[in-house]
Amino acid sequence: MFFKQIFEPRLAQYAYIVGCQASGEAVVIDPMRDIQQYYDIAEKEKLNIVAAADTHIHADYISGLREFAERGVKVYASDEGNTDWKYEWLLGSNYNYQLLKDRDLFMIGNIEIKAIHTPGHTPEHIIYAITDSASGAKEPMGYATGDFVFVGDVGRPDLLESAAGMKDVMKPSAQTLYKSLVNFKKYPEYHQIWPGHGAGSACGKALGAVPDSTIGYELRYNASLAHTDSEENFVTFILKDQPEPPLYFARMKRDNKLGPKVLGGLPKPSRIGVDELKKFVRNTNVALIDTRDRYDFLDGHIPGAIFSPLDKQFNTTAGSYIEEGKPIYLIIDKNRVTEAVRDLINVGLDNIAGYATLEDFEDYKKQSGEIEKTDYTTFEKAADILKSNNIQVVDVRKHSEFVGGHAKGAINVPHTRLLERLDEVPENGKLLVHCSAGGRSAVAAALLQRYGRDVLYVDGEIGDMQKTGYELVK
Repeated sequence: MFFKQIFEPRLAQYAYIVGCQASGEAVVIDPMRDIQQYYDIAEKEKLNIVAAADTHIHADYISGLREFAERGVKVYASDEGNTDWKYEWLLGSNYNYQLLKDRDLFMIGNIEIKAIHTPGHTPEHIIYAITDSASGAKEPMGYATGDFVFVGDVGRPDLLESAAGMKDVMKPSAQTLYKSLVNFKKYPEYHQIWPGHGAGSACGKALGAVPDSTIGYELRYNASLAHTDSEENFVTFILKDQPEPPLYFARMKRDNKLGPKVLGGLPKPSRIGVDELKKFVRNTNVALIDTRDRYDFLDGHIPGAIFSPLDKQFNTTAGSYIEEGKPIYLIIDKNRVTEAVRDLINVGLDNIAGYATLEDFEDYKKQSGEIEKTDYTTFEKAADILKSNNIQVVDVRKHSEFVGGHAKGAINVPHTRLLERLDEVPENGKLLVHCSAGGRSAVAAALLQRYGRDVLYVDGEIGDMQKTGYELVK
């Protein structure tokens, strides 16, 4: 049996290629939208991708399932859950597909893959038990667990309510997840776990960075599984301190359910020049994404630009700060355009209209293009400012961080929800914007500035404020 895990670091996502070397066939489980990467791997291993399968309707990225279906590949998806949780783009289509119920199985050459219904994270969620029948095995080697069980955590059951906007489903989902986990704990401890996400994903609160595990290890050291001694304890534990989901999660859930746009390959945006850049000054009808270094942005950027450095948070920031349908333009290193395009389409941002290089931006400045700066300070100085000035603090950390200690009178709006909650932030007066170390507040301050707020960005570690004697309240 051929088995390969493919990691996407920006979304902390794992996809899997499982192949039968005897037949030369392979399946991709939980593929991302840029499916060419899987074809490249399969070709190198002399395998033919004949199938693709999803564990559930994803909320954090656009699935590659439809791209595979468009190429004639047979796709497998869950048929569990009620009518609200079906792959509507598949139903009645001409695609080659099979919808799976609990215990349904399919073969990839001599590899048996069985669907097991594991609701809780979502109603339709299934995992895949993988058995290498070619070797004579009569039981699974392990499970592609999707967002059900991770290394160190389990899939969060609150997203239907906190991200998708459904009412009063958080606690019932946690209770359902508890029942699924109780059943899962009965499986042999030596069976392996191949999760859908790792550390850094917003699909849980304490995911580990180790790429795989075993059931036995997780039963001993997974904090969420440790609280399955009773339903009440588990529900209380799993719903506490879950991070606010990025704003784009609801859109991903919708698009993966109804059917994402078929791309057929990566978009190829055109290069723009200085004249086009000048049209974007304070133009909120377009999304101009400035990917430069933080301090370069603070010291001078095009007024109205969105700051989103091309780092591990790029998908989350862009997905949460770009309004659906608006044309997207990038200010970017010319050697990283394809990288950024791939990141954007993974979170459903397809309307990538053009890009300007770093050299183009320098030409813009030389030709007297309008530039705006962002005022910034340190936490040490911020403590003095708060003692002596009438200024509104905007704390963009997670709520769980905020309640642990914050500036007196601060407004708490987590940075990934800022766009939808702009009306909570005063339009008049100076805003002191901070997080815990400066990364989240840098992008948040730029967004507030885009929408006309007067901001003072705080750079550094929040502990530096306390060192000056300024007391954070709980």
